[in-house]
Order: sequence, then structure tokens, then C-alpha cells
Amino acid sequence: MARLALPIFLVLCFSLLPYSSSRPSRSRKAVSARQADEDDVKSQLDKLWQEVNSLKEIQALQTVCLRGIKAHNKCYLTIEEPKHYHEANEDCIAQGGTLATPRDLTENNELRDYAKRSAPGSKDFWIGVADIVKEGQYVDVNSMPISFFNWDRSKKQPTGTKRESCVVLSVAVQGKWYDEVCRSQKKYICEYLIP
Repeated sequence: MARLALPIFLVLCFSLLPYSSSRPSRSRKAVSARQADEDDVKSQLDKLWQEVNSLKEIQALQTVCLRGIKAHNKCYLTIEEPKHYHEANEDCIAQGGTLATPRDLTENNELRDYAKRSAPGSKDFWIGVADIVKEGQYVDVNSMPISFFNWDRSKKQPTGTKRESCVVLSVAVQGKWYDEVCRSQKKYICEYLIP
């Protein structure tokens, strides 16, 4: 809070600056010098606002990381309120992240273990993998193709039906994936990139 007080005070002071002089300048040089000063002040204010916003983002990310785990230059947070796939992704985005997308077996296993610890008794979590656009072409939430898959082959996953286009990580079967109807209500895992 103290960090925000100084920038806010400066903004108020600088915004009142143009009104503080009691008489107008008479020469063109004085007017152009004053304009240059005002432009400089505006530039400094813009930089201060950018810094304040950056600090807010860092603080929010630190809060998320404290509640979740850090791994692979990311923070992960399980959300225990079940939502359908699209609502879950929108919620992650609103918090500054996306649905988690494991990129290799190590990351997948860390997500599985974290989900087990953070939501005991829960077995299925939405992750950021889907084939909504083209059946059989799985992409992440940014529409980028993925190269790591951890399908539950014992249940012939993915099933390949057009209704089941969103992917679930199941802690009940050691972090294996299966495709599911996107409108199903599931808990989910968000990921946040660490700058």
C-alpha cells in the first residue's frame, strides 16, 4: 500500500501543475519551454503508471504462487469450484493465466501430485488441451499444437468422438488424460508464467 501512495501523490501533484501558475507567459520561448516541461512530466507520469501496474502484476503473481506451486518457470493453482471447460479457461485468464498445459511427463507428474495434495478426494481436472477446431488435432489454449500427450491407452483414449473435445488430467489413473464433453463440470488447474 505504501508503494502505491507515492506514485498516486506524484500523479496528483503533476496533474495540478498546469493550474499552479498565476499569470501566463508572455514570450513564445517561455510557452514552448513550458510545453516541453509538461510533455516531460506527462512522459514521467506514464512511466510511473507502467511501473505501478507492473508492481501490481508481480504482487498478484506472488500471491498466486504462495497459494499454489512453482515449477518450470510457472506457478500452478488448482481451482476447486467445478466449471465447464470454457468457463474454467476464462476464469484462469481473468486471474492472469491460462489452463495448465503439461509440456512433458515431468511437468505432467508434478501437476498430478500437486492436484492430489491440494484437492484431496478430487480425481479429474481440466487442462489446457482440446481438439475443438479440428477433430484429432489437439492444441493448447493459445491454439498452438502440442507434442506431449499422456493418454490413458487402457481406456482407448482419446475416444475420437466429436462430442468429447476437451482434455482432463485424471489423478485417479496416475495423471493420464482422457477427452471429455467440454460442458462437463470439472475442477481445473491454472498456470501463470513467471516473468
